[in-house]
Amino acid sequence: MKKWTIYLWLPILLFGVTLAACGSGDSDGNSPSGDSFDVSFDLPASVDVALGGTCTFTVRDGKAPLASDSFILESSDGISYVCPIVETSAEKFSVRFSEECEAGYYGVFIKRDQRKKSYGRLYLNIVEELPEFTPDAGTTVYGRVSTSEGGVPGVVVSDGVEVTTTDENGIYQMRSAKKWGYVFISVPSGYEAPSQGILPQFHQSLKSDAQTLERVDFSLVKINGQDTYKIFMFGDMHLANRTSDIRQFGEFTSDLSDYMAAHRGELMYALTLGDMTWDLYWYSNNFYFPEYLDLMNSQVKGLQVFHTMGNHDNDMYTKSDYAAAVEYVNHIAPTYYSFNIGKIHFVVLDDIDCSGYDGTDSRNYAKGITSEQLNWLAKDLQYVDKSTPLVVAMHAQLFYPASNGFKIDHDASGTESLFRLLEGYEVHFVTGHTHMMFNVTPQDAITSGRNFHEHNAGSVCGSWWWSGHLTPGVHLGQDGSPGGYSVWDVSGTKIEHLYKATGWPEEYQFRSYDLNCVSFSSADIPLCPTSVKDKFDKYIDAYPATSSNEVLINIWNWNSNWTLSVVDERDKSLDYTPVWAYDPLHIAAMTVPRFNNAGISSTPNFITSNFTHFFKVKADDANVDLTITVKDEFGHTWSEKMVRPKAFSVDAYTNE
Repeated sequence: MKKWTIYLWLPILLFGVTLAACGSGDSDGNSPSGDSFDVSFDLPASVDVALGGTCTFTVRDGKAPLASDSFILESSDGISYVCPIVETSAEKFSVRFSEECEAGYYGVFIKRDQRKKSYGRLYLNIVEELPEFTPDAGTTVYGRVSTSEGGVPGVVVSDGVEVTTTDENGIYQMRSAKKWGYVFISVPSGYEAPSQGILPQFHQSLKSDAQTLERVDFSLVKINGQDTYKIFMFGDMHLANRTSDIRQFGEFTSDLSDYMAAHRGELMYALTLGDMTWDLYWYSNNFYFPEYLDLMNSQVKGLQVFHTMGNHDNDMYTKSDYAAAVEYVNHIAPTYYSFNIGKIHFVVLDDIDCSGYDGTDSRNYAKGITSEQLNWLAKDLQYVDKSTPLVVAMHAQLFYPASNGFKIDHDASGTESLFRLLEGYEVHFVTGHTHMMFNVTPQDAITSGRNFHEHNAGSVCGSWWWSGHLTPGVHLGQDGSPGGYSVWDVSGTKIEHLYKATGWPEEYQFRSYDLNCVSFSSADIPLCPTSVKDKFDKYIDAYPATSSNEVLINIWNWNSNWTLSVVDERDKSLDYTPVWAYDPLHIAAMTVPRFNNAGISSTPNFITSNFTHFFKVKADDANVDLTITVKDEFGHTWSEKMVRPKAFSVDAYTNE
């Protein structure tokens, strides 16, 4: 867990403690010695007050303001609110706040005649009166979760350590050590939190120290018909204002907007899978979370987007796990939390541990779930019945394809602890990180009979935006999976999913190659330095200029419940063989131009990977046509009438 609050709130808390020493001079710095305008009082980091209500402050050393003085709040926008002092004594004084004041941070001043003195900064928390409630002794955080109709009972509330629920009036309280500096609600089924742009407002920062009681309220909006909805899964975006990523990202958001418009009237949400940004370019391009949010908010409308933290969303120039997450938490969300949509419980975890960061760009992270998160998750799941399906989002993959199925690709002990916590649930892990695609089902041996699925869901950016930059119209991950996003259709506890390629119709679910027409040679990379050319040999070896009559099929979203049928024009069924392969289109569109560069001195990054979800069939001759049919577990069927010979070129496979 990221202990970011030490960085965020410590200056505020120290400032609040020493305020009395800061109020001894005029704003113009010309206060004479012995000035009778001598006011000293305790200014807390935050106050809770009803709209137009009053607040009482404790006077220090008997130095109270006069009843004729003005108590002034100034916002960061320069707006001033004059608040009358309604009562004053040597021990305390009370102020009535303007009804025009909104919640937020304000500079605090007291004005006497023409002189005005600064007393620091205050967070003004506008609250409603609670129905006959007094916090228990030891409570440090409390509040109300409500709609316009009143309090909402049974809402799960957490500070990242403690977990509690609201009572019949929607009121919660907890003895929080304020370790992480925020509190969040697990948005309940049938409700939505209000949005600020794309971000649902289900969490709030705490304003006071661990010894100070403070109130944090949440509002919800009741939603009808939420058992049926779509949720989009957005894999790695890596936005950095380079390699024409902003232009290509516009193509993605345009595709998403068109898809949403085609399904107007349906409830829709989204969940990112991490690496929305790229830590290196926070510094070199000044592009990080504010720019990411500006881009999303300008192009994505009417969609709440929940977020998962990725390794590149950590600050690489820090020296601890908690410091690495400060910017993410400040701008986006807690690093782990939960929420409910309809009959599904969603859990977001942070499986990137940056404890090994050393202040350089080494990015020495580990893939695993911390014990703090596991302890929190155990408490969270106490409120989730075993009959409720879980969607658990993390950035890095749990499993990974191996020669004989799948292997665990995660911290072993922490992962086993996670599995024990989730025992008995139907769990859909959804992950990113690889920029490729694979699916694990309960039928795969690696799950050990548990009802566990993993959907390693591809990426928005493909090969870090390089393929579409070098070859417009060809936007691919390293396994040949198209850049795009997953669309999950949820109805009750039933989940169906498909992959939507950017710029392609939903029917685009596989790609076929007539290998008689596919070959690579050193002639494809004439500019490549001799010292690097041999690194291209594996692609030449994989696709020599031969007439094998083989056909290669890339089915990127394949899982063990899918079926493949290949029938030739003579009605002969052809047997297929699962193989690991290099996607030919990715080689041609991405790897060839990366190697064909006189300026390289080593193997280029992001080139084509050898991967699973490929299948080979052998035709009887070079001219026989084939019908390729792919069917998923939900009954969706996609077919191609493959007329052979099928020419291979980049242009033949573009969506332009």
